[in-house]
Amino acid sequence: MFKLFTKNFWDITARLILRNKIAILIGILLVTILFSRQWDNMRLAYSEANMLPDNHEVNITYNNFLKTFGEEGNLIVLGVKDTTLFSVEKLNAWNKLSEDFKKNEAVEAVVSIKDLQKLIKDTKNEKFKLEPFIKDTITSLAQIETLQTELFEKYPFYDNFLFNKDTKTIRTAIYMEKAIVNTSARKDFIVDVLIPKIKDFESQNNLDVRISGMPYIRTLNSQNIVDEISTFILAALLVTSVIFFFFFRSFRATLISMVVVCIGVMWTLGIIGYLNYEVSVLTALIPPLIIVIGIPNCIFLINKYQHEVKLHGNKVKSLQRVITKIGNATLMTNVTTASGFATFILTESKLLKEFGVVASLSILAIFILCILIIPIIYSFLPYPKDRHLEHLNKRWIGGFVNWMELMVRKKRIAIYVTSIVLLIVSIIGIYQIKTSGSLIEDMPQESEFVNDIRFFENEFNGIMPLEIMIDTKRKKGVMKLSTLKRMDQLEELIYETPELSKPISVVGLVKYSKQAYYNGNTKYYQLPTSQENSFILSYAKNSTSNVDLLNDFVDSTGQYARITTFMKDVGTEKMERIEENLQAKIDKVFPKERYDVIMTGKALLFQKGTKYLVKNLVISLTLAILLIAIFMAYMFRSGRMIVVSLIPNLLPLLVTAGLMGYIGVPIKPSTILVFSIAFGISVDDTIHFLAKYRQELQANNWKIKVSVYGALRETGVSMFYTSIVLFFGFSVFTISSFGGTVALGALVSATLLFAMLSNLLLLPSLLLSLERSIANKQVLRKPSINIIPEEDETEV
Repeated sequence: MFKLFTKNFWDITARLILRNKIAILIGILLVTILFSRQWDNMRLAYSEANMLPDNHEVNITYNNFLKTFGEEGNLIVLGVKDTTLFSVEKLNAWNKLSEDFKKNEAVEAVVSIKDLQKLIKDTKNEKFKLEPFIKDTITSLAQIETLQTELFEKYPFYDNFLFNKDTKTIRTAIYMEKAIVNTSARKDFIVDVLIPKIKDFESQNNLDVRISGMPYIRTLNSQNIVDEISTFILAALLVTSVIFFFFFRSFRATLISMVVVCIGVMWTLGIIGYLNYEVSVLTALIPPLIIVIGIPNCIFLINKYQHEVKLHGNKVKSLQRVITKIGNATLMTNVTTASGFATFILTESKLLKEFGVVASLSILAIFILCILIIPIIYSFLPYPKDRHLEHLNKRWIGGFVNWMELMVRKKRIAIYVTSIVLLIVSIIGIYQIKTSGSLIEDMPQESEFVNDIRFFENEFNGIMPLEIMIDTKRKKGVMKLSTLKRMDQLEELIYETPELSKPISVVGLVKYSKQAYYNGNTKYYQLPTSQENSFILSYAKNSTSNVDLLNDFVDSTGQYARITTFMKDVGTEKMERIEENLQAKIDKVFPKERYDVIMTGKALLFQKGTKYLVKNLVISLTLAILLIAIFMAYMFRSGRMIVVSLIPNLLPLLVTAGLMGYIGVPIKPSTILVFSIAFGISVDDTIHFLAKYRQELQANNWKIKVSVYGALRETGVSMFYTSIVLFFGFSVFTISSFGGTVALGALVSATLLFAMLSNLLLLPSLLLSLERSIANKQVLRKPSINIIPEEDETEV
């Protein structure tokens, strides 16, 4: 029997790989084909990414609201801000466009200017009746002038609903069928019906139509995510292949590495399809991520092979030693990286769980592909030519290694002082970081649909619904005058809040009813008195057979009412203040023994989800640090070695966090993800260095200085190569149109650059200062585990 991860294990692994080359390649081909058959199962995220777990209180509240009033995220709005719209031809065309949408089976209802109705008092029958503002079609400018006068001046109920009387902006509301709003049919309607009809209307009438609403935003945003996957993959392949070729000056080595990572990408897409996961903004990052992480594996393995060949000229022996000497360290680096991602699985967020599962499995898969394919392919290829090995003797690389050794040997105090200063400055910067929960901040800022969001924010104060549901705890309690007055007081606060739109509820209908009762006199647009209430309600009750006045605002029992408002895209802090103000008013106006009042809606759900996700990401980062510390303890059996290995990797995270504070990058899901990813990757260099350092200790009779400088010279070049590849590899994410992805790419790149310098300068300095007691102990007892089985050869 042989023990896992020992020399015996890797010797046997090397023999198995090199003796079963054809079978292994056929096996990889078959697995790749099987994974490629799963690609069809990948799908867009048709439902909104819910960052909260199903059993979270906010989700439970939201679902209870949906059970009472149905889906609230099914509204699409069309808007036009153009005075030429108020012409006979164009206004009729606008109304016809709305009528066309009503005929589509994906549409539940359409409300446009033509659908607005006057509430008229029918004294003879003691009821209200409805009369349209526009009958059939408009035939004259006089009709349009009358329409404008009535809508803009006589009927405040409609103000800021379908028009803005100050800017003369008109809009139409399209309500999609609730059953399809979270399915692929939504995309079919928006892409194949809505957008083409709008474009035809614009070209025929020379008008600029703005489109928004959650179904529209979600569809276009999801499509942008999918479109960027291929861009990222191509960019990552191009950047990493160019850098790889620059270092190795070998088309052969570059091509082999590209083949390996391309197969890794195919496996990743297959994993997403096999698990039936949706393509989200996070899972879309994994394919290019695998390219960026896979290339360093190729660098270490190919570098070691070429060094061995140059050392003794035996190709077979070199390939075997690649596996036996690099296999364990490469496995450990990939396991630690995968562990950093796997910590997301422990969170309660479905979005993060799926990302963690796919990323960790894909990283382990790319390790398997590298350790199998690279030695096997090189076994079929001829002996490397001299030009393929020239990069091992480059002067500038030697100069870089000499500079590192000089700094560690002569400038150790300066390294410590610089590190402490960076730590202090970073901590100051961290206190300046703010948390952001903006919906559109991470969306493509130059895209048409983001500009349309801002348009509707300016004209109608937002498109993100915020709902307030009032439970009166008794049937027909909503229409009690005392309840209506309490709702009116709450609506006054909403109306005074600049980030919220005009509220829509049964209160407005009751006010409109009183105005109609007094023959349309605008000064009576107010809640009725107790005496008036009985007369007005009797008129309303007589009208319900023909006109359902309360359907959208009160449930069928009359126990529940809703107040709907729309919120501008504001940050988390401002949103929390708005929530606090509304809650304070609710607590004051609605006695808890008589009413249950809840706030919910997409706006609140997004804000709560952002806070929850940030909290979970902090937990996952802590778990990643703890897990990697356990790995270090297992490998080195030393508490002090854990400290030595973690400090050079934690300092870059703190420096990046401080930098975020100084340049104003907020903490949000996309930016806090940086720390878990960067930590999991940067610790790879630490493992490679410490593994080589332990070998040097054994080879040099536990002499610390000789071992540290030997490890620095041998691993420094590969660490530099891989760090440069990672830096430019992650930089490809900065070409994204999504702000969060840009921030992720830039911050991870910066963190990994800091981590490289930290591992090459601070880590060896700490070893020289703190490792003597460990070395003294190891003289007395042999290490319980060999990180890389070694005789006398070294790695580059």
